[in-house]
Amino acid sequence: MKPRISVITLGVSDLERSLSFYRDGLGMPTEGIIGQEFEHGAVAFFDLSGGLKLALWSQADIAHDTGLPVQPVSPTAITIGHNVARPEEVDQYIEDAVRAGAEVIKSAQDTFYGGYAGYFRDPDGHLWEIVWNPDLLPLEN
Repeated sequence: MKPRISVITLGVSDLERSLSFYRDGLGMPTEGIIGQEFEHGAVAFFDLSGGLKLALWSQADIAHDTGLPVQPVSPTAITIGHNVARPEEVDQYIEDAVRAGAEVIKSAQDTFYGGYAGYFRDPDGHLWEIVWNPDLLPLEN
C-alpha cells in the first residue's frame, strides 16, 4: 500500500450538530450534508490541504456499514493535528473552537521540542492538537 490517506472519517452522534461545529464554528468549507436520499448515506465532506478530505458520518451508520457495534469515542486512541504558522495562532484556533462548542483539554503551552501546542475535544470527543512546531511548516491549500 502506498503511504497515502485520502479521507479521514469521524463518527459522530449528531450529524447536524457536528456539521455546524466544523462549518459554522471552525469555518471549514463544505457543501453540507449529502447522500440523505440513501439509507445510512448522509455524510458531510470538508476539503483539507493536499487533497485530504475530512468526513463526518453518523456512528450508527458506520456501525451499520461495518457490522460493528457503536462504541464510545476514545480520545486517546487518535488525535488530529493542525499545524499553524505562528505560536499566537494556536491560542486563536483554540479560542475559536471553544466558541464553537469545543472543550479545552490542555491549554496551549510551550512543548518539550521547542514548540507551542494545546488540545481541544470536539462535541463528539474527537481530540485535536493545535500546534506550532518551529521545525514543521503548516501545509498550504
